[in-house]
Amino acid sequence: MSKNLVIVESPAKAHTIEKYLGSDFKVLASVGHIRKDTKVDKSTFDVTYEIDPGHKSIISELKKEVKSANKIWLATDEDREGESISWHLCEVLNLPKNTARITFHEITKPALENAIKNPRTVDMDMVASQQARQTLDMLVGYDLSDIVRKKVPGAISAGRVQSPALRLVVEREKEIEKFESKFNFKITGEFSKSSDVFSASFDGKAPENEEAACELLGKLSKAEFKIEDIEEAEGTKTNPTPFTTAALQIEANSKLGFSSRTTMSAAQGLYQAGLITYHRTDSLNLSSQAIGAISGYIKDNFGEKYLKVRSFKTKDASAQEAHEAIRPTNIANLNAGKNDYEKKLYKLIWARTMATQMANAKVAKTTIKISNDFVAKGEVIVFDGFLKVYGNAKDSELPKVKKGDKLDCLKIVARQTFAKPPARYTEGSLVKKLEELGIGRPSTYASIMTAIQARGYVVKGESEGEEREVVEIVAEKGKISSTKIKEKFGANKGKLVPTPIGELVSGFLTDNFKNIVDYKFTANIEKDLDLVADAKLERVKMLKDFYGPFHDTVLVANGVERYNNARLLGHHPETGQPIYAKVGKNGGFIQLGDNEKEAGEKPRFAPLPKRKSVKTVNLDQALKQLDLPALPRVLGKAPDGEELIANSGPFGPYLKGGKYNIPMKDFDPYTVTLDEALPLYQAKVDSIIADWGEIMIINGAYGPYIKGPGRRNNVKVPKEIDPKTITKKQAEDMLANKPKTARRGTRGGAKKKTAKKKK
Repeated sequence: MSKNLVIVESPAKAHTIEKYLGSDFKVLASVGHIRKDTKVDKSTFDVTYEIDPGHKSIISELKKEVKSANKIWLATDEDREGESISWHLCEVLNLPKNTARITFHEITKPALENAIKNPRTVDMDMVASQQARQTLDMLVGYDLSDIVRKKVPGAISAGRVQSPALRLVVEREKEIEKFESKFNFKITGEFSKSSDVFSASFDGKAPENEEAACELLGKLSKAEFKIEDIEEAEGTKTNPTPFTTAALQIEANSKLGFSSRTTMSAAQGLYQAGLITYHRTDSLNLSSQAIGAISGYIKDNFGEKYLKVRSFKTKDASAQEAHEAIRPTNIANLNAGKNDYEKKLYKLIWARTMATQMANAKVAKTTIKISNDFVAKGEVIVFDGFLKVYGNAKDSELPKVKKGDKLDCLKIVARQTFAKPPARYTEGSLVKKLEELGIGRPSTYASIMTAIQARGYVVKGESEGEEREVVEIVAEKGKISSTKIKEKFGANKGKLVPTPIGELVSGFLTDNFKNIVDYKFTANIEKDLDLVADAKLERVKMLKDFYGPFHDTVLVANGVERYNNARLLGHHPETGQPIYAKVGKNGGFIQLGDNEKEAGEKPRFAPLPKRKSVKTVNLDQALKQLDLPALPRVLGKAPDGEELIANSGPFGPYLKGGKYNIPMKDFDPYTVTLDEALPLYQAKVDSIIADWGEIMIINGAYGPYIKGPGRRNNVKVPKEIDPKTITKKQAEDMLANKPKTARRGTRGGAKKKTAKKKK
C-alpha cells in the first residue's frame, strides 16, 4: 500500500515524477479529462457531464488506489485546464474539498519537494473560468455550426475563436487580390578601389519605365565617381526575451518550419520528461535560481564579458497561465529529447534562454556616400555577445577608403523590380497577430491553427510561384545592353491560403455575426474570462451577458437566404446562356446555364482558373475555362494495356488506371499528358506487393501495410516480417486481429450534473 497517491494527466509525466518522489509515493495518470460536457442548460448554464467511455478502466484503477492511500495529491497542470481536471477528479473519485492540490513549473526534484511542502486546494475560480470558456465554445459552436451548415454550401462548422482567425486570413487574401503590382527600376553599381570591389545602391529617384532607365544609365556610365562622405557609427543588437508559448510557436515556425501543433507536441514531450519548464505560459519571468545557473554557465564557458544578467516583466496583466517563461530545467544539458522534433526544439529553447542573459552584440556600421547618388552600407561585428549562441553574426565589410578617393565603375545594372503585395500569414505570423489582438490563450493557439485547416477553410499553399520576365539593363565598358531574365513570383508554399468555402463562411459570419468575428469583442471575452478566474466576475452573469444577444442574432440569421455569393459574369457569346461563378461544397466553380429545375437542362461546369476566386474571375477567364475538355479525360494506354483516365473528385484531381485511383495533386486533370501520367501509374503499380482483390499489401510512405475492404481498414506489417512472404490467409488474420483503438468522442456511461456554482 502506498502512503501517498499522486494523480497527474499523462503517463509520461507520471513516470518522470515517480523517479523523484521515492517509494512512499505512487503516481498515476488520469490520461487527460475523465469526463466531458455533453449538454448546457441555456437558462441556468448548468453543464451535464458524463464519464468518457475510454476512461472507465482508468477511473476504476484510480478509485481502488484512492481507497488504499493515506493521502491524495492532485498534480495536474498549473493552468485552468489542469485545474478543471483536478476538480473533475474530486467529483468522480468522491475526494474531499480539502484534497491537496500541488503545482510546479518544472518536473525536477527541488520543484516537486517544494510543491509537496506548499499544497493548496482546488481553485474553484479557475475552474469556473475554464467552465465559462468551455460553455461559451459549446453554445457558440452548436448554434453557429448549425446555422452555417444550413446557409453556407460546403460549410462544416464554426467556432468562437477560430472565426476571427479565419477572418484574418481571408482579409489578407483580399488585400493581396486588390494589390496593384507597380514597378520601377532598381539601380545598383559595382565599384572598385585598387583591387577591392564592392556594391552600392542608387539613392536617387528610381526610373519608372525602361526608356527612363536607359537614359539614366547612359548618363551614369559617362560620369566620374568619388567618395563624398564616410559615416561610421557603433550600434548594438539587443538580445531577445525568454520564450512564451506564442513566441515559441512563432520562432519554431520561422526557424524550424514546425507547425503550431508540432511545436506544442514536442514541447509537451520535453516538459513531461522533466527537460523544460511548463510549456503553456504568458510569462517572461525567469526564476532567480534559473538566472543563477545560466549566469554561472556563461561565465564558465564564454567568460565574464559575455554575461549581462537581466530580469523580464510580463507586460500583459492577464498573463496567468503560468509564472515562468519556457526554459531548460538544467542549462548544462546542451541536447535533449527523444526524437528529432524534440531535439531541435530543445536546442532552440536552450539557445534562446542562454541569449537572454548574455551581453548585447556590438556592431560597427559604415555608410559610404558616392557621387551621383550612390550609397554603400556595411556592418562589422565588433563583439558577438548573445549572437555567439543565438542568431546570425555575419560581416558585410567595405574596403578602406577616404573622402575624395576616386572610384572605378565596373558596371551599373538597372533591374525591373515589382512591388510586393502583403505577405500571407504563416502559422507563426498568424499566432503573433492573434496574440497582438488579445485573441486566444497559450493553450488554444495550436488548436486554432488545426481547426481552420481541418475544416477545409484554410490550406497551406504548395506553389513555388510563377515565372515572369523582367527587364535588366546593364551599362558596362561604355556599352548599354538590355535583356529579359526570368524570376519567380507569387509563391505561397507553407503560407495559409483561404479556400473558396473558407471565404464564404467568413463572409457569412461577417455579414450576420459581426461580434463573433470582431477582434476587440473576442479579446474582451478573454478579459472577462480572466475576471472570472480572479473572482471579479460571476460565471453565470458573464454567460448571460454574452448568450442573450448572441441567441437573438442566431434567430435573425435563421431567416436570411442561403449564402452562395454567386456572381453573374455575363452571357455566352454564342448561346446567350448565363455564366456564373459559384461556390459549392467542394469549392469554387464556373457554371454555364441556369440550374436544371429552372432551365430544363443540365448546366455545364468548369473549375475556377488558378489563383482566381468567385469574386475575382471575369467573363473572358470563365470562357477559357469552359473551353477546357470535359472530364473524365482519356489520356491513352499504359504499357500493360490499362487505360489511363484523368478526373477530378471530392478530394481533388486523380488518375484512374484499372482499379487504382491515384492522387494527382501536382497536375491539372484538364491539361495533364500521358507522358506525365505514366510515372504516377507505374509508381502505384510498383508499390503493390500483393493483390488479392479486396485485400492488398502495399508499400506506402511509412512502410508496407495490408489494406482490407472498406475505409480505414489497414494494418501495418511488422518490421520483422517480410511482406513478400505473407499469404492471403495470414493477411486476413492480421486484419482481423489488428489493435483496436477507442474512438475519441464516443458517448456512453453515467451522466452527472454539476453543482450550480462553486464554493
